[in-house]
Amino acid sequence: MTGSAPRYNLASRACVPEGGQSLNDPGRFFRTPILNSPYGCPNRHWELDEQGQPTQSVIEARRLAKFVSPIPKSRKQKGKAKQADLPLYEGPSGQDQKYDPTPVINELRWQVDQWRKWPNPADWQVTPETARLLDHWRNHPFSSIRPFFGQIEAVETAIWLTEVAPNGKSGKTFSGTSGECK
Repeated sequence: MTGSAPRYNLASRACVPEGGQSLNDPGRFFRTPILNSPYGCPNRHWELDEQGQPTQSVIEARRLAKFVSPIPKSRKQKGKAKQADLPLYEGPSGQDQKYDPTPVINELRWQVDQWRKWPNPADWQVTPETARLLDHWRNHPFSSIRPFFGQIEAVETAIWLTEVAPNGKSGKTFSGTSGECK
């Protein structure tokens, strides 16, 4: 089957596309970039080097949040010139300053993921109505259109920030009286 997403071979712990071809050939990343189902938590990703170029290796974990745009290398490169960073904010001192939200995003993802694993709805620290909605979104056997993992994770994050974080020690980092991350 040409163009289909690769399947995961549990015995060899490697991604193998339909037809059994190796994923280590150059260009495979661009021909078959999708490794995960949109309905489950991403559990593998293509490794990228420091310049954002694919290494043709699959990492068996969710990718950490990082702002990278994988762009194919140009065919003609006269030097190893690196594209300059665009400063997002020029501070009062005239020095370029960068705002990097990725540590906050990764910590928030981790907190929500740990909370999502709690099996007992009575421990979720949410209202009964929210618990019913979470149970429905997580466990209902949808027959046709079902929500994507990213949609459910976005709602879970909003719920965690508003209902769970204010009541827990780990959530204090994300909840404050000003409504901003500390």
